[in-house]
This record gives sequence, C-alpha cells and structure tokens, in this order.
Amino acid sequence: MRYLALAVDYDGTLAKNGKVTKKTISALEKLCESGRRLIMVTGRQLPDLQKQFDRLDLFDYVVAENGGLLYHPRTKAKTVLGEEPPAALVEALRARGIRKMSVGRSIVATWQPHEATALDVIRELGLEWQIIFNKGAVMLLPASVNKETGLRAALDELHLSPHNVAGIGDAENDHAFLSLCEGSAAVANALPAVVERADVVMKGDHGAGVIEYIEMLFADDLASVASKRTRHDILLGTRAGSANGKKKEVALKPYGTSILVAGPSGSGKSTATTGFMERLAEQGYQFCLIDPEGDYESFAGAITFGNQDLAPNVDEALQLLEHPTESVVINLLGVRIEDRPGFFAKLLPRLQELRVKTGRPHWIIVDEVHHLLPRDWKPSETTLPRQFGEMLMITVHPDWVAPGVLSEVNAVIAVGGETAATFGGFAKALKIKPPKIADGELESGQVLLWQRGSRTKPIKVDVTPAKAERRRHQRKYAAGELIYDEHFVFRGPDDKLNLRAQNLIVFLQMAEGIDDETWQFHLERGDYTNWFRYVIKDDDLADAAEMIAKTKKLSPDKGREKIRDEVEKRYTLPANWSPS
Repeated sequence: MRYLALAVDYDGTLAKNGKVTKKTISALEKLCESGRRLIMVTGRQLPDLQKQFDRLDLFDYVVAENGGLLYHPRTKAKTVLGEEPPAALVEALRARGIRKMSVGRSIVATWQPHEATALDVIRELGLEWQIIFNKGAVMLLPASVNKETGLRAALDELHLSPHNVAGIGDAENDHAFLSLCEGSAAVANALPAVVERADVVMKGDHGAGVIEYIEMLFADDLASVASKRTRHDILLGTRAGSANGKKKEVALKPYGTSILVAGPSGSGKSTATTGFMERLAEQGYQFCLIDPEGDYESFAGAITFGNQDLAPNVDEALQLLEHPTESVVINLLGVRIEDRPGFFAKLLPRLQELRVKTGRPHWIIVDEVHHLLPRDWKPSETTLPRQFGEMLMITVHPDWVAPGVLSEVNAVIAVGGETAATFGGFAKALKIKPPKIADGELESGQVLLWQRGSRTKPIKVDVTPAKAERRRHQRKYAAGELIYDEHFVFRGPDDKLNLRAQNLIVFLQMAEGIDDETWQFHLERGDYTNWFRYVIKDDDLADAAEMIAKTKKLSPDKGREKIRDEVEKRYTLPANWSPS
C-alpha cells in the first residue's frame, strides 16, 4: 500500500456549510478500518471546530489554525506550532475598527474586506507576519506557519513521509499542504486555481468528493492517477538529438517502476545510477542501497552501515529507516563474498516488511545484483510478496540474474558499447524478444533506455550527471576484497606462478616480492594498465601505468616505485601499510 494517510481540509471539502454528512463519516470510518491514517488540516480554531464537529476521534491528528496548532484527539494533547499573536497587533486591528475578529494560539482571523487594513498594521508594527486567504476569510499568521508546515509536524509524529500521503482540498490556503502530498485532489466545488494544480478533480462536491477520493484509494491506491502526473517524476536525462536544439527531458516514475542498469565494467553504470539516486534524495524519497563492494560509502545523501572491517548491523539500519528522511547504504565489504547472498536473502524480507508497515523505503537499490540474486535463486512463498516494488538493480550480466527478479523490471538502461548484448542477455533470461536498437553508437555519458510495454524502440538519453562527483571505490580497491575473477594474477612469462592480489595493497606487496622478469613481463604486456582501467575503473591510474610501461631504460625497481607512487597519489592506504 503506497498511500498510508489521507489529509483532508474541513470547510468546503469535508463539510458543507459547516456540516459533515453521515455518508462522509461512514467513508472516513472505512478508511480508518483499512489501517490508513487520517489527518485534518483546517483553518479553523480548535474550540470552534470541536463545537461544530463531534467526530474528531476519527483523526490521528488535527492541524488547526491553518498550521498554527497541532491537536491529538485521543490524548487531547495540543502543540502550538507558531508564536502567539502580539498584543500590539490585536489592539491595533481593533483600533482600526475591525470588530469581527477571533484570536487563537497562533492565528488572528477576520474577514474581507479587512485584508488591506491588516496588511497596513503588520507593516506599521514591523512584524514578520503574513496574510493567508481562505475564500472570504482573512488569516494573519507568523511568516513560517501554513498548512504545509502543520501537516509536516503531524507526519513527523506519525513517522510518515509526505510521499505516502494523499490530500484533498478546495481553497487558496490548501495549496500549501496539497503540494506537499504525493497525491493531490480537488473537490468539484474547489476554486479554479486549486482545480488547475490538483492531480485529479473529483466529480462530487464537498463530502461526496471526499468519498469518491477514498473509493479511488481503495480501488487501486491511486495508481491510475500516478501514471498520468509528472510533478514527482525522477529525471534521468535529456533525449539525445532533440529537435531544434530543445532538450526533451526523460524521466521515470517514482512509483510502479523497477529499473535494471546493465553494461560492461567501467561503462558508466555508476554515473547513471548515482545521478538518479541524488535526485531521489533531493525529492525526499527514502532509499536503501545494498552495496556489496563499498562503491557508495561516501554518497552524501545517505548514512552507511558497515565497512571493510565490520559487517553492517541490520537492526540499526532498519531502525534508522523508521525515520522518513533518512536513507541508508548497507556496505557488505565486511561480509565474506560467499556469505553475501545469504545475508541479502535475510535482509530483503525485512525491508519488505518495513515497506508494508510504513510504505518505505521508497526504493531498494541493489548493486552487483547478479551476485545477490543469482540465476538459480528461488525464494519461498513466504519470503517475498509477489511484487518487489520500486527497485533499481545494477549488473554486468543481466542473464546471470534470477528470472523472477528480471520479470519485475519495466525499464532497462543499457550502458557502454555492448547494448545489443545487454538487451539480448536480458531478453534471453526471460525468453522474450529483445528490442530493436536504434542506429548510432553511444557517446560518453549516453545510455539506451527501453521501457518495456511501450511500442517505441529504446531511446538514446544524455544522462544528467550527479551534481557532486563522489570518490569511487577507494577503500574497496585499496584494502577490500574484489571478487575472485577480478583479482590480479602474477603468472610470469612461463605461466609458472599463480599469485593472486585481491586489492591494491596486496598487489603492491606482491610487486615488491616477485622477480624482475615477472614484473617486467606484466608491465610491458600492459596487464597492469588493463587491470587498473577495467577492474579498478581508474582511467587516470591506467594512463599513468601505460606511460611508465613506455618509458625506455626504466629499471624494474624504478618501475615498481613509480607504480607505487601513482597508486598512493589516488588511494588512501592504511597508516601501518608498507610495501615490504
């Protein structure tokens, strides 16, 4: 269930002429019985509301005074969210002849046409207060208080994300909280400005419109609405070769989308995924990234659990994910390679359980998915629900991934120079026809996006990069443990050795101990250059090694020293490390 709460305005939305019908109350009761939360967001002052409406017990929280007061009906607790109206303000308004006025904990409310007088008084007193309209009502509030800030306070108490909330309203002051909600609706009697900006407009007015919206939540969790709106879409990039120089944005839906990013090592998968992740974080979507090889430990938008010396504490990570604003990277470097699939098999059901409870994490991101969900992986019926939900998976070998996982994918992003093989491997695993690929080679920073189910061919996209480049792989490659196939193997010219280096530290240590002939053999053949470029994925280091290999009359000892210096320039090695 995506939408775990409904935020609803009172006057003009839930109520008509201050009254709520029995049918509307019955619909609210059914909503509560479904396990969803109910929040009222109103401009009314609490005492007035309590006199008018006797079913506040249905609501988990009431945001009153247009965001100035938070009320918990079950405990009767009140939290003032704004400063008290200054006595000088109230006195000056009365002195100007405003008699029809009420004063709350944070609000001063009156009616048109007194807005001009109120504005003059605020200016004369030098107050940081604002005027908010609600059809004919004129509300004076502290500058930082509105229905959005009030709803945020209620969601903080409930540990809910705005991305799991649907909202419905009718008037000017509802814009603020409706823009916060992932799903927004306007009742039929709403003002034109509200109708224009809402995701969907109800056929019914007032309470009938609220009933209609609740029925839509029950029917498909607003999936039919989400597929049509674009305001929450996550940017991937711009379509390559857009006509007339106009850049046409290419974005993916934050809900109902499962993405596979695939391509050879060093082809730019991390460039595409890191930018996408950064924009998820910017829009407040919570994610949990499973990072088998420490590639994302420095990602600024998340907190990392685990390192090369310590396995991640899953309980602590899940506790942090209880907070909607926190995203998590689970670093598996401290878990033995052969134990990582089992670790992930235990973690994934717990993440799914959390999703059922809170609707989060909104995205689960799995790097090296072919290791964690391999082709022969078959979950039991009780391990996972039928659908994985929103996932982003990264792999070199799509055909090595479990077909049951791939079947959920509806967007494939092919990176690098082997796009036909990438799409072919994906299609082979699912026993489907691969898409026809558009002509033309991919340039640096481009990908091919295939959205399954659409009749269009894969499109070429100029990926929008992350704003901040991260330092990639440094700890992993310096002191972590690469997978077996990625080890550097010193074999020598006669193929008599089999010395395996699983990271840069071991590589440098072995380089000091091997004979000169073996060292020179691999250097001159370009083996170091290729390992640095295609496994370590460091083109600068590879270029430096290539230059060293081409240097004439360079002794083996000097060559070792230069390679070591180039590594130390780029990678932070442990303080106690020495080449001998």
